[in-house]
Amino acid sequence: MNNVSVLLVTHSRVGRALLETAQSMLHELPFRAALVPVSQSCDPDKEFEVGKDLCRQLDNGEGVLILTDAFGSTPSNIASRIAAAMSDIDANPITTRIVAGVNLPMVLKIANYPNLAIDELAQNAVAGGQRGVMLCNSPSQ
Repeated sequence: MNNVSVLLVTHSRVGRALLETAQSMLHELPFRAALVPVSQSCDPDKEFEVGKDLCRQLDNGEGVLILTDAFGSTPSNIASRIAAAMSDIDANPITTRIVAGVNLPMVLKIANYPNLAIDELAQNAVAGGQRGVMLCNSPSQ
């Protein structure tokens, strides 16, 4: 599998729930994935180190798409630090893109287009996530 890999850096169990649900719906995820679950009591520096190690393990030369939940939150800040650290690797920088606001439609969109290059995949992730948010019923006017 030479696709872009996915690293979820999210509050607590959000990332695990999204991956497990997508996997149960699709029977198999067409990309390598890992999780950095960030708890309220975590040490952000420790989680940053864990995320860097996972990013290195995940990369197969195609890059790592980092998904996080709430922009500006601790997981989002950790994700930004991971991405910056991956681009600073002298010998072999790892290409990363970060998308905040992760939701199930976004993960499913990524799974449906696993062969896209990282920039296209990131754009598809954003589009899938946005299209998955809608008002399903409203009072009659």
